[in-house]
Amino acid sequence: MRRLFSLLLFLLVATPVAAGSFSFKDLQGKTQRLSDYKGKWVLVNFWATWCPPCLEEIPDLVDLHEAHRRKDLVVIGVALDSTEKSVREFVTRFAISYPVAVSDYDQAAQVGEVNVLPTSYLYDPQGELVSYQEGLLTRSSVESYIKRRP
Repeated sequence: MRRLFSLLLFLLVATPVAAGSFSFKDLQGKTQRLSDYKGKWVLVNFWATWCPPCLEEIPDLVDLHEAHRRKDLVVIGVALDSTEKSVREFVTRFAISYPVAVSDYDQAAQVGEVNVLPTSYLYDPQGELVSYQEGLLTRSSVESYIKRRP
């Protein structure tokens, strides 16, 4: 009986979180959920203030968000391994216009594994995870990807 209970407990813990169930509180205190953006592409980008490739991709992510946010795509940034104070200063200094949350790896697991920074997850307008990328991401690569998808 103990083995059966242990197996059931393992299966419950090992079951992946369903798409749309993630929740991050951004720096403005608003909760960001995939379900809030039905009908839009959603790019969730995990980064840190000290990470050189993260810093390199942020201007492209700001441009991407600004070009698409009113019509078909939003970017949600999730800062890991950074303090809220350093993230707030960074967001101001680099004029990041997309929602940014400060979180940890346990919360990041709601979306998926984050083994390196930056890591990005892309959801289609129906809320399905369609792409995952470890490492640097560019505006043009995201735009090219979403143009190819039906």
